[in-house]
Amino acid sequence: MDNRITVIYGDDPGEMTARLLDAVGLSSLLPPGGNAKIGIKPNLVNVTQPEHGATTHPEIVEALIRYLQAAGFRNIVILEGSWVGADTMKAFRALGYDRLAEKYGVGLLDTKKDAYVQKSCDGITMEISKTALELDFLIDIPVLKGHCQTLVTGALKNLKGIISDREKRHFHTLGLHKPIACLNRLITADFCIVDGICGDLDFEEGGNPVQMNRIFCGTDPVLIDSYIAQTMGYHPSEIGYIRLSEQYGVGSTDLSHAQIIELNRDRGKIKASPSRIVKELSRYVEARDACSACYANLMQALMRLKDIGVLDRFRKNPIAIGQGYRGNSLSCPGIGNCTREFDSHVSGCPPHTPEILAYLKDYIEQEQ
Repeated sequence: MDNRITVIYGDDPGEMTARLLDAVGLSSLLPPGGNAKIGIKPNLVNVTQPEHGATTHPEIVEALIRYLQAAGFRNIVILEGSWVGADTMKAFRALGYDRLAEKYGVGLLDTKKDAYVQKSCDGITMEISKTALELDFLIDIPVLKGHCQTLVTGALKNLKGIISDREKRHFHTLGLHKPIACLNRLITADFCIVDGICGDLDFEEGGNPVQMNRIFCGTDPVLIDSYIAQTMGYHPSEIGYIRLSEQYGVGSTDLSHAQIIELNRDRGKIKASPSRIVKELSRYVEARDACSACYANLMQALMRLKDIGVLDRFRKNPIAIGQGYRGNSLSCPGIGNCTREFDSHVSGCPPHTPEILAYLKDYIEQEQ
């Protein structure tokens, strides 16, 4: 476990994942030999396509399997248990994970049908998938998205898919945060790949995705989730299970000493049809040839401004973003280096959500 988070931008999940794994040298982190049992845990919370913002793109998992098999590993299993009431096998079929498993000869496990082992942490006893506990190396592939109860969901919360449905209900009666932290103390992901292609802005079940065009990875799930929280405009300390996981020794929330390595710059344009919430937020924006990652960071910041009730301040003076503003000198607020000639702007390519949020809050104060 180290303090590196490696980020790649683009719109081809498979190609991006292959480049990312080569860049970080995942093979050097894997157990020696080739006989190790490796688990891949995507997020298939429900039966929806990845474009809805809730589930892991299968192209990411396919690229990972190809990488692992090229490195000599054959004992691989994809394991997941969708949320209570959802049919995991139906999700596997709908998203093509059954075809992936057949094509590459890897296992496919619905953890709802697995045997469970009882484990205890800090006064909480829980049922965890026996297969998950027997893995030699666990690769966690969450989706970067919001959550109606915990604000964000990522690598730490994604491990709920390896507990029983009865345990999932129990987690909710306990308030989610402490049991999620305890679960990760009992079984910790060895490597995390975050699907940030088009996660939902607010809800774990999808429906309001924002095109973000990024995938990132690292070995510290707490640091990964801290980065997810920051990407969505929150401080890690605001998310209870992240804070508690650090206290349990699962990892670190210290982003100030993290190495954020960006392999490239996003130059992709917004392609997806905007969802309801994105349409609502975009009323406060004048975009001209905006790159998707920059625009997504702005959307995340605007969601936080909406939460605190100050977004209407930009109704009459919309926020400018995009390459179409290069060389222009305007008095409205500008986002990114393309608006550097403006009277006021936040720099970056792209500027990150916390920077945009702080800038827009300061802009509001100065305009009062």
